[in-house]
Amino acid sequence: MNAPTNISAQTQSRKADHIRICLEEDVQCDQITNGLQRYRFTHSCLPELNHNDIDISTTFLGKHLGAPLLISSMTGGTEQAGMINQRLAQVAQHYKIAMGVGSQRVAVEKPQVADSFAVRKYAPDVLLFANLGAVQLNYKYGLDECLRVVDILEADALILHINPLQECIQPKGDTNFRGLLDKISKLCFALPVPVIAKEVGNGISAAIAEKLIAAGVAAIDVAGAGGTSWAKVESERAENPLQRRLGRTFADWGLPTAECITTIRAIAPDVPLIASGGLRHGLDVATAIALGADIAGLAMPFLQAAAISETAVAELAEVLIAEITTVLFCTGNATLYQLKHSGSLQRIE
Repeated sequence: MNAPTNISAQTQSRKADHIRICLEEDVQCDQITNGLQRYRFTHSCLPELNHNDIDISTTFLGKHLGAPLLISSMTGGTEQAGMINQRLAQVAQHYKIAMGVGSQRVAVEKPQVADSFAVRKYAPDVLLFANLGAVQLNYKYGLDECLRVVDILEADALILHINPLQECIQPKGDTNFRGLLDKISKLCFALPVPVIAKEVGNGISAAIAEKLIAAGVAAIDVAGAGGTSWAKVESERAENPLQRRLGRTFADWGLPTAECITTIRAIAPDVPLIASGGLRHGLDVATAIALGADIAGLAMPFLQAAAISETAVAELAEVLIAEITTVLFCTGNATLYQLKHSGSLQRIE
């Protein structure tokens, strides 16, 4: 058996492990939080609004969204993952919300599983994000592979996820990050769709965001700490005591989501900004928007729902939309723009 086949089998097995572990094990951060609980909206008991007139639609990367929501990148590459992605895509289409897929490296290595990512047929009008690990640019991936994953999804943009901690702990992780910024920059100017830089749960600092934006990245997904800990996920997959110990030591490593939003927005007022990392309900979404994010991504809640049924995913979307709308109504804001500029979000000292 040749080396690429071995690699693809390992990648596919890892995909299955990740779904199982996230659904069955406690892999949430224990001590660090997303930081959003440090903020509170000023309640308006007289909003002077008709609830029916509230509009939570927005645009992101030039595409209309019915709500400021992203089904964050999760999975693909297995039969179960394909079913999950189909359910998520059908709900994304119905509610006109954005969707990303998990790393498509497995589809490059094993083209026969590409269909588990190919959700455009279920979501013809949705903002869709392809996904590859940025570090793969140091492991013989280049423009051709990036074009391939964009084509599989017929994607509107490519997410490059940046995950040094996960790669340190992951069995046989790819840890050569040297010279990566320059390769990201070259890709940004060669690829025909925008590139989004995304962490996987440890956050992007303002200093790194500034470098990524200068390199040509079109948007930032902060993916801060406070939700699923991929250090804990990989510790569950550990092949030896060292990996298990590393995963537990760094279970709460990273920058809280709220801190990432505020510090990046301070140095880059206009960059399209996605808030993700530990968001669990519509109040979190509204808080992130009020802090300066443009849209907000959730993964774990959507994964849990999609593992049950498409109906469960739709019910979650309905709840999130109702929660966001309730925040606007009870702060006296008719639109997301008004919410951002209302001053109704206060930090709790």
